[in-house]
Formats: sequence, structure tokens, C-alpha cells
Amino acid sequence: MAKQQYKIVITQDEDGYFVGSVPSLPGCYTQAKSLPLLNKRLREAIALCLDVAKTDSIYRKRISRLSNRPSFVGLDVVEV
Repeated sequence: MAKQQYKIVITQDEDGYFVGSVPSLPGCYTQAKSLPLLNKRLREAIALCLDVAKTDSIYRKRISRLSNRPSFVGLDVVEV
């Protein structure tokens, strides 16, 4: 089976934890104290979401609706 790539979004919360989410997989997110641990946990979370998608047709439909999302462009700061 060919490997798939998933874009992830990483932020850091007020307690210093790194929080990673996978926008193309609804509900797929995790957190960790370090980036290497976050990467490991994200791989596990993605695998779990893909396992759910194998048996849950509603979840598969949610994933397919997100497959056409625009690509990430960048971040900006707006001052008001």
C-alpha cells in the first residue's frame, strides 16, 4: 500500500504543549510536550482515524468532503 501524506497544523498552547491537527481528517488531533513526540502521536492518531474510516461510511463521507480543501498558503498578522 502506498504511503499517503497529510498536512498538519501545529500550535503551542499556554501550557507549552504542542498541539497538532490534521485538517483533512475530522477530529484528528493530539498534543505533546515535544515536537518529536507530537510527530509520533500524530502518526498514531492518523492511523486510528484511517481505521475508523474503513468501517464508518459517515466518517468516510466527511473525509471526502474535505479532500478538495485549498492548500495552505501561509500565515499573516493583521493589526486592527
